[in-house]
Amino acid sequence: MADQARGKTNWRRVLTRDELADGRVKPVTCEHRTLCMTHIDGKFGALDNRCPHQGGPLGEGTIENGLLRCPWHGWDYDPLTGNAPGFDDGVETFPVEVREDGVYVALPEEQAHQTTVTDLIAETLVNWGIAAVWGMVGHSNLGLADALRRQEEAGKLRYFGIRHEGAASFAASAYGKLTGRPAACLAIAGPGATNLLTGLWDANVDRSPVVALTGQVDTQVLGPGAFQEIDLAAAFGKVAQWSQPVLQSSRHAELANLAVKSAILNRGVSHLIFPDEVQTLPAPEKAKAGSPTGRLTAREIAPPAESVDAAVELIKGSKRPLIVVGHGARFHMAPITELAELLRCPVVTTFKAKGQISDHHPLAGGVLGRSGTPIASWLMNESDALIVLGASFSNHTGITPKRPTIQVDYDPMILGKFHKVDVPVWGEIGVTVALLTARLASGGGTEDQAPQIAERWQIWRREKERRLGEERGRGVSSSAVFAAMNRTVPEDAIIAVDVGNNAYSFGRYFECTRQSVLMSGYLGSIGFAYPAAMGAWAATLEDDPRFAGRPVIAVSGDGGFGQYMGEITTAVKYGMNITHVLLNNSELGKISKEQRAGDWDVWQTSLHNPDFAKYAELCGALGIRVTEASELDAALERGLAHEGPSTIEIVTDADLV
Repeated sequence: MADQARGKTNWRRVLTRDELADGRVKPVTCEHRTLCMTHIDGKFGALDNRCPHQGGPLGEGTIENGLLRCPWHGWDYDPLTGNAPGFDDGVETFPVEVREDGVYVALPEEQAHQTTVTDLIAETLVNWGIAAVWGMVGHSNLGLADALRRQEEAGKLRYFGIRHEGAASFAASAYGKLTGRPAACLAIAGPGATNLLTGLWDANVDRSPVVALTGQVDTQVLGPGAFQEIDLAAAFGKVAQWSQPVLQSSRHAELANLAVKSAILNRGVSHLIFPDEVQTLPAPEKAKAGSPTGRLTAREIAPPAESVDAAVELIKGSKRPLIVVGHGARFHMAPITELAELLRCPVVTTFKAKGQISDHHPLAGGVLGRSGTPIASWLMNESDALIVLGASFSNHTGITPKRPTIQVDYDPMILGKFHKVDVPVWGEIGVTVALLTARLASGGGTEDQAPQIAERWQIWRREKERRLGEERGRGVSSSAVFAAMNRTVPEDAIIAVDVGNNAYSFGRYFECTRQSVLMSGYLGSIGFAYPAAMGAWAATLEDDPRFAGRPVIAVSGDGGFGQYMGEITTAVKYGMNITHVLLNNSELGKISKEQRAGDWDVWQTSLHNPDFAKYAELCGALGIRVTEASELDAALERGLAHEGPSTIEIVTDADLV
C-alpha cells in the first residue's frame, strides 16, 4: 500500500543489520507505534503491525510463498508494499533505510494527546479524592487504563497491579473501611469483572465506599454473545447500589460525579461500565472534569429531640448501663468514651469493632459474641440497659434483646432491624452522643462499674496465662501466638485479620491498645487479610495523619492465605511494608470443629501446604518459620523490623485455639 502523505517524520533505528533473518518477520515498538518489520530477498519492509481486518498482530505472522500472512485469519500482504494481491485494501507502510549501524524507519511525528472521555472521568475521580486504584490492565480496559496512567504520572493517584481481581476489590474495600473514603478497583469485561464480586460484596455488606471500574465489549457487539461478553449490570446486581454504562452520549464527568457521590453517601459500591470503543472517544470541547464542590452537604445531622429525650430518660432510670459499639461508630470513639467516663459504665465492642477502644482503658470490656471474651458476656448479663451505637445486631454479635435498649444509627433501616428496640434514634452517632453527654452532665445515678471490669479482666488474664502452658507437641498454641503479638506489635499498627480459627483466637487473646483492626465482617470471606493489608498499606502512604506511616500487619490462617498467596509478589513489586503472621495448622480448623460439633465426620478439611516461609523467600519477601513458642518474639520482632513484606509462618496446633 502506498505511503500516505505525512508531515514531519523522524528516522528511528529499529533493527541491527543482522537482527532479522531473510524470510522472517518481527514486531518492533517505537514509542507508541508498533511496526511489523519484514526481511525478504535482502530487502527490509516496515508495515503497520495491525491487520486492518481484525487487528491481528502481523509481526507474529509468517512469510509464505513470498507473502506475509496474518496470524489471525490468514489474509496475505506483500511484505514490502503492504498491498493485498488481488484486492484494494492493504497495510500502511513506512520508508526504510539500511545504514551502516542498522535499519532505520521514518515515522511520523506523534500528535499531542487529545483529552478523551476517560481522561475526563479519571480526573473527576481524582478530584473527588480517589487516591488509590487496584486492578488488572487488560484488552477491554486499555483506554481507561491509559487515562489512569496519566493521573498516576501526574502524581495524583497510585495504581497497584494485582494478580487476581478479587484482591483488588478486597484491597479497595479495606481501604474504605479504614479511612471512610472511597478507593477504586479496575477489571476487564467478563471474568475480570466477575472476579471482583466477592470483594465488592464485602464492601456492600460492611458499608465501605468503593468505585468499581470495568471494561466491556464494544457496544455494537453487545447482546449476541461476543467474546467475554457478560451483562455486567445484571451480574453486579444488588452488589452495586449504583451502576451505569458510560456511553458516547453520556455526560461523562457527571457520571463520575454521581458514581463517587453515591459511594460516599450510600456507603457502598458504585459501578461504571466502559464499552471498549467509548474509552478513547475525544472529550467534548470545553468539557471539564467534575469535583465535589457544591455536591456534598455536612452530614453531622442531629436526631429528633423526642428521641434524645427518650434516650436520656432510659439512661437516667438505669443503674448499670452498657455501651455496645459497632464498626459504624469507629470515627466517633472520642465522644463515646467521654459518655462512658461520665456514666462510669463499660464499653464493649462487636468483633468487627475490636480495637475501637483500648482494652487497657478502665471501662473497656472487650469483644462481645462468638469471637469475644467472657468479660463482655458477663457485663452484658449484669447490665440493666444497653446503649448500642453503630451496630446491627447480627446473630454473631450476641447483643441480647432482653434488656431495655437505645439504638443509634445513621441508617433508619438498621434501627430495630432484627427485633424492636425501646428507643430507636436516627442520627449521626457523634452528634447524638454529644447531645446525650450534655443532657447527662451530672452523671445520673449510675454505678461505678470500673472495679468490677478490672476484676473480670484479672480473671480472664489468669485464664489466658494458664492456657499458655498447653502443649501437645503438635504445634504452637494460639494463646501463645497472640501473647507474643501483645508483647511485640506496635501500638499504632493496622491489623487485617482473616476468618477462621485465627480470627476467633485473635478476638479472644489479642489485647488492643491503639491498633486499628480490619476484617471481613458480615460477609466473613476467607482470604480477606492479605489483600486488605495491601489496601491499608496504601493509606499509610498518604497525608492523612490518622494513618500516615503506621505499620501494617496481616493475620491469617493457611486456608485464607492460600486464596490469594500470589499477592505476595504484588507486595514485593511495590515494596509494601506488610508483616504477615501466618498460622499454619495444615487444616481448615474452624470447619473441622464445626463438623465435630454437628456430629459430622471430619472430612476434606486437611490441607497440603508448601513451606510458606520458603515460598515467601522465593517471591522476594522475608520468610521466617516458627515451630516453637520460644521462637515467637524474636521472629515477630525481625519481621516487623524488615523493610518490605515479610511472612512469619507459625506451625500451630489446630485444637489449641
